[in-house]
Amino acid sequence: MFQNALGEAQSVIGQFLEDRMARLAPGTISDAMRYATTGGKRLRGFLALEAARLFDVPFAQSVHAAGAVECLHAYSLVHDDLPCMDDDDLRRGQPTIHVKWDEATAVLVGDALQSFAFELLSDRGAGDAAQRIALVAGLARASGADGMVLGQAQDIAAEATGRALGIDEITELQANKTGALIAWPAEAGAILGRADPVPLRRYAHAIGLAFQIADDILDIEGDVAKAGKRLQKDAAAGKATFVSLLGLDGAKARAADLVDEAEAALTPYGDRARTLKALARYIIARDR
Repeated sequence: MFQNALGEAQSVIGQFLEDRMARLAPGTISDAMRYATTGGKRLRGFLALEAARLFDVPFAQSVHAAGAVECLHAYSLVHDDLPCMDDDDLRRGQPTIHVKWDEATAVLVGDALQSFAFELLSDRGAGDAAQRIALVAGLARASGADGMVLGQAQDIAAEATGRALGIDEITELQANKTGALIAWPAEAGAILGRADPVPLRRYAHAIGLAFQIADDILDIEGDVAKAGKRLQKDAAAGKATFVSLLGLDGAKARAADLVDEAEAALTPYGDRARTLKALARYIIARDR
């Protein structure tokens, strides 16, 4: 049932983005935007749809938030892959944007995807005026200097100094770099449902950390063909990860504990949250 729900969400988000990007001026930038948002797990968009579904918000409305977070995430990957950042040549099993086109195109495509995300949230179909403002403000915070960008800067600074981070520092870093953009779609569901965001915020905090721990585990145990990206780069660079700090078994145990925390946070929603509970379990069981 979970895989069916995830597959449906991926199709809904994919079609929505295709329809919206069809309105863009034809050319390299719009082609590369489609390329950058094709494939992937679309878990952030799925989370937005499922969080909104708790409150009977229809897909036709919540898909704006889902599409926006997928575009914002894609922008972050395009820029993260650049030679001046992580210098990766493979993403989702395909050449990265700067490899397929060039670095200037990659910078512009990332910029375009970021602004396109906010354009999607400003559409009247995304909600009433107050909801749209709340969605835009929340995504801006999650992705900016107090969220994802801060986490990336912390990561770069740690690598530049060569100082090994402790568990509290790596937890804070990843809460910003990865977790903030996982927390936002969960809170977006509450905004659209005019509901208290606290339970979903707690859920998202737990799965955001579990997601990063699972990524660190996959970096050691994963298969490049399934992951669609280079693996074991962190270990080769001597970067601190949850695996290096907790050990492989310790990291797996911590991820499992976080899934328990996430499921407990969903108690107020009863059986309506079964898909979100399944998402928490999927995050640490995935192989890519």
